[in-house]
Amino acid sequence: MRQPRERLALLRGQVREWAADVLPYAAELESDPGTVRRMLDLPLLSGVATLQIPPEYAPAPLVVGRERFDLRTALERVVFFEEGARADAGLLLSVPGPDMAGSLVDALGDRAQKDWFYGRLLERPTWTCFAMTESERGSDATSMATSLTPSAEGGSLLLRGGKRFVGNAVRAGIAVVFARMSPGPLGIRAVLVDTAAPGFAAEPIPTMGLRAIQLGAVTLDAVQVPEEHLLGRHLPAIRQGMWGWLRTFHVWRTVLAAMGVGIAAAAHAYARRERRTPSPRVREQLDAMDQRIRSARQLTHRAARTVDADPSDGTLACAAKLAASRLADRTTREALALLGPGARLDHPALDKMARDAQGLEFMEGTSNMQRLSVFNGVMRGGGQSHADAAEPAQRPAGT
Repeated sequence: MRQPRERLALLRGQVREWAADVLPYAAELESDPGTVRRMLDLPLLSGVATLQIPPEYAPAPLVVGRERFDLRTALERVVFFEEGARADAGLLLSVPGPDMAGSLVDALGDRAQKDWFYGRLLERPTWTCFAMTESERGSDATSMATSLTPSAEGGSLLLRGGKRFVGNAVRAGIAVVFARMSPGPLGIRAVLVDTAAPGFAAEPIPTMGLRAIQLGAVTLDAVQVPEEHLLGRHLPAIRQGMWGWLRTFHVWRTVLAAMGVGIAAAAHAYARRERRTPSPRVREQLDAMDQRIRSARQLTHRAARTVDADPSDGTLACAAKLAASRLADRTTREALALLGPGARLDHPALDKMARDAQGLEFMEGTSNMQRLSVFNGVMRGGGQSHADAAEPAQRPAGT
């Protein structure tokens, strides 16, 4: 039986090997996000698509060195997504499969809903999307305006409203959509929607970074949803809506933190490679970058362990997402500066990293939202239960 560090090293090595296969597609993905459809047979993409499906539905786990991985823990996910983000952060979130929608279905879905959801995913490559953000309200669920009301005929519900900045919205065959059924925080619910239903429309939104995700705007014009697709209907009222998405966000904030670490690590490696004969001052800068990356990785792993132990404790996840998104932006900017005033034109790969890094700021809550969540968590005593279990900080790599 290998130690946890050794297990994760095996996973990291396998994903790093797979990530090399997607690098030749990076430029094409920038101009045509649809390129991802021609890449689905690559191991990195097929791994993202299938490994997050629960074992009772999934065809087989990933086996590396006799160790089994199914990406069902936050810790395995952060290792996988950090390494994948070194190649292309946006690509990892543009793949068919359960993604965030699957995490919510796992938390709130009954057996019939899970059978329908995962059955569709395994039948053929199917994209999913997680539709919460609204154009005038952001991801503030308390002010959500999208409505979910019973139809006049009975037996179904009607969705009305709109969502914005929804990843994979244009591609998705299944959407998880949040809407308000009644006043107050307990009135927010989530439903599974077949995007082929009349009244569901999505159009792409141009972006500067993370283009492979193909963010979209969704219009919901009296979309009819079967009552049996109302997530959490078998659960107590306090666990039917916000409870589910908070647990989902806690997991995926650690994933986004890992992606920030991956982007920063890729930018650091690029700058070190291009500055073949760095001066002592530049070597100091590169070593400082490396130390910051190691620290953010340690925090992200610590946050993932906390979420795995207690999915309701997202304080460290918010702290990790805040730190890593800032790290990615700072590191890519510093790397560009080290390569000269024309670096954005002369090094398009690094320029893409910098634009992708800025996109992380707006995913699963901006920095100010993360600060507020950390403050509230600390005031409640959250995020402390695993503080003593963190691994010792590692020394920076030698020059």
